[in-house]
Amino acid sequence: MPVIRSKICGITRVEDALVAAQAGADAIGLVFYAKSPRAVSVQQARQIIAALPPFVTTVGLFVNASRCEINEVLDAVALDTLQFHGDETPAQCEGFHRPWFKALRVGGGEDVAGQVARYGSASGILLDTFVAGVPGGTGERFDWSLIPPGLPKPLILAGGLTVENVQQAIAEVRPYAVDVSGGVEASKGIKDAAKVQAFVERVRSAM
Repeated sequence: MPVIRSKICGITRVEDALVAAQAGADAIGLVFYAKSPRAVSVQQARQIIAALPPFVTTVGLFVNASRCEINEVLDAVALDTLQFHGDETPAQCEGFHRPWFKALRVGGGEDVAGQVARYGSASGILLDTFVAGVPGGTGERFDWSLIPPGLPKPLILAGGLTVENVQQAIAEVRPYAVDVSGGVEASKGIKDAAKVQAFVERVRSAM
């Protein structure tokens, strides 16, 4: 069975980034969206990335940010990959000289397969839970049976994942990767080290 990757998103502290890395997470997510309780400043992001060991992918999450705003962050922060979590068009996601993936929300009646097809140059697609007016990070899971079979892009599964349900999610969905934020927190933006460790262990042992 292919190895399932794990991303711990919404990292706001150096110590939480190190916990994720030591647990064996493949990536961490840094949120550049001021309305999020997990938002980080450029300075925070620089400190977190500087503390990471090699081979941990750094992902910058943006929500309907302007090209100027994204470029300002990229000039200051060594991000490996971009995550677009708003209403960005394919053209708005392209041209930053980084791999990127697009988050789509499931459960609002949208044509998921059609949306995936629109983002042809994405390196992957993240599926999260649809909650009206909220771009993500809701902690709610969606009905995994709504995921169309045979999507042409690597699938990153998010939305309400926890230590308790991640192995079931992997067994049912067979994603390329799983992405967790609230499900491994002590409070918003503060990770629970034991939950992070247990989450990554369960991902790695999933069958």
